[in-house]
Amino acid sequence: MSKKYDYLVVGAGLYGAVFAHEAKEAGKSVLVIDKRPNIAGNVFTEDVEGIHVHKYGAHIFHTNNKKVWNYITRFAEFNRFTNSPVANYHGELYSLPFNMYTFNKMWGVVTPEEAAAKIEEQKKEAGIAEPKNLEEQAISLVGRDIFEKLIKGYTEKQWGRDCKDLPAFIIKRLPVRLTFDNNYFNALYQGIPVGGYTKMVANMLDGVEVRLGEDYLEKKAEYDALAEKVIYTGPIDAYFDYQMGYLEYRSVRFETELLDKPNFQGNAAVNYTDRETPWTRIIEHKWFEFGKDDEGNDLPKTVISREYSSEWKPGDEPYYPVNDEKNGALYSKYRELAQKEKKVVFGGRLGEYKYYDMDAVIASALDMCEKELG
Repeated sequence: MSKKYDYLVVGAGLYGAVFAHEAKEAGKSVLVIDKRPNIAGNVFTEDVEGIHVHKYGAHIFHTNNKKVWNYITRFAEFNRFTNSPVANYHGELYSLPFNMYTFNKMWGVVTPEEAAAKIEEQKKEAGIAEPKNLEEQAISLVGRDIFEKLIKGYTEKQWGRDCKDLPAFIIKRLPVRLTFDNNYFNALYQGIPVGGYTKMVANMLDGVEVRLGEDYLEKKAEYDALAEKVIYTGPIDAYFDYQMGYLEYRSVRFETELLDKPNFQGNAAVNYTDRETPWTRIIEHKWFEFGKDDEGNDLPKTVISREYSSEWKPGDEPYYPVNDEKNGALYSKYRELAQKEKKVVFGGRLGEYKYYDMDAVIASALDMCEKELG
């Protein structure tokens, strides 16, 4: 009996939306389902008082991949938002990523030479030859003062573990600049879609049949009967009913407030780097889309979200895969099972148990489209 659809796409996030769009363009019949009441997965933005609120945490698009940039800008116009977070340590404000403004505030140094000498001096005092953990890696990159004030508390809140118990590689890519450049990402292309991410994903899914509030795993047999092939972007362990155990994640809880003032903190992101403040950062959503000038102050209200990092437990939203040895070994077992599922393609952050930036999700989906759709 012939099936109704060529492809069933489970998940209306970026990976699923890219595939659905490409499959439709290739003349295939596609059905997209998602258990949430909305499209766009974790990049979902909702309109609150004219402000596009990033419901599942801040998403800033950045890439050096021209192919991906050319692709995604077909579906949205991007503004020129630059990510320049501020660190708040007990009321002292510092510039992030670590740059000359940070070093000047921390030590009073004025030249790059003085900053480099100060870092070198603190690194020598610590006597670290080969960093064995995150704490040692951080001290060898930026010295003890910056580690103590701007890295230690934030990282321990984010991961729920002592910095001595975290692997060094987590922080190896930490941007450290002996210039006054406070653009966090070293990316050729970056910005936020004008009108929000939901609108962008809606453009990608234009003309594709989408059903929301549908849990694939609850009605798996029924849905499998509809399509020749499944593109699955949910958690890989859930697909196999956790038969070998749960993969671990860090989760995030958001407390979002609408405030009766035009400007709360004057920046999109402020990181709270001391251990005592329970949240990791506060996002003020309007500054993603309005410039640093007075444009955003025309809106009389503002929306902020406090982020709290937490250990994931079943039923929570999975955010960051815990890519340690134990979880890596467990994922390998699930991947072996996945490779035996001839009619299912596993993709995206949850399907591949991988921390993906948005551009990498899109690149991975486009690669899969080439293999799958030729």
